[in-house]
Amino acid sequence: MAIPIINNWRNYYPTAHEGLGSSYERIILNKLLLKIYDLYEIHTALEAPCFGFTGITGINLIALAKKGVEVHLMDHDEQRLQFVSDTWASLALPVSVSYNVDYRFLQLPDRAMDLGFNFSALWFAPDLAVFIKEFCRVVDKCILICVPNRDGIGFKGQLKGYSKDLYPDLYPQHIDIPSIKYLMRSNGWTLVDENYIDCPPWPDIGMSKEDYFQKLLGKTNQPAEKPTEPSTPVSILPYYRGEDPQFEARMLRFQAFELFAPDFLKRFWAHHRYMLFTREQTQ
Repeated sequence: MAIPIINNWRNYYPTAHEGLGSSYERIILNKLLLKIYDLYEIHTALEAPCFGFTGITGINLIALAKKGVEVHLMDHDEQRLQFVSDTWASLALPVSVSYNVDYRFLQLPDRAMDLGFNFSALWFAPDLAVFIKEFCRVVDKCILICVPNRDGIGFKGQLKGYSKDLYPDLYPQHIDIPSIKYLMRSNGWTLVDENYIDCPPWPDIGMSKEDYFQKLLGKTNQPAEKPTEPSTPVSILPYYRGEDPQFEARMLRFQAFELFAPDFLKRFWAHHRYMLFTREQTQ
């Protein structure tokens, strides 16, 4: 997902069409979150910021909510929070949302949340050191941070058109992994796991994956008299409503590279990397 989502995020709500890329990404992320849920007995979870560079905002933790986890979401756009609340209500799932102008103070008690999480979202926190200190304060058991893979062949394309003048509220320097590890360690947290994630058979490019496959098959030159039919929406929401039970299986058909590719290939192909931290005294 490229930079324009900062301005066009509203477009995802009328049709809930996220496309193949984001849909695969969500299923793979669910697998990781559910593994952490089992390992650490998660009962409460905070996603802050909850706006990342992918499709519909605020639905990353729905798989945990379906397990009974109490989910809290923070965002810096009040209109977007209303969309988030409406989406959760359409799934008949409870959620707590709160507005946070800059993430310098997270309005929660110390160690109130079992899990802290964000996905491709750290670059929306104006002061990374202050945010991570607060994140560490309000989380008790573990923190999962996912960032775009800066070594990936598609990363520069994701930032195409970026300038500080055009996007003053985006801080790309905040997704630097050594800096994140240093700040987490400084706040008393230990890195217990890290890896590449979201590594499908298509590159991390700022275009529809459906269009990408059509291009590979040489089907991009449609006759002018035969207009292209609109693509069928691809969304995880019907799956969450129990209306599309085969959705996960369809997405997992693309996971062979995720499972078996060596790290030296994933370094240049994977779309994201994750880091899992726990409090030092829990080790």
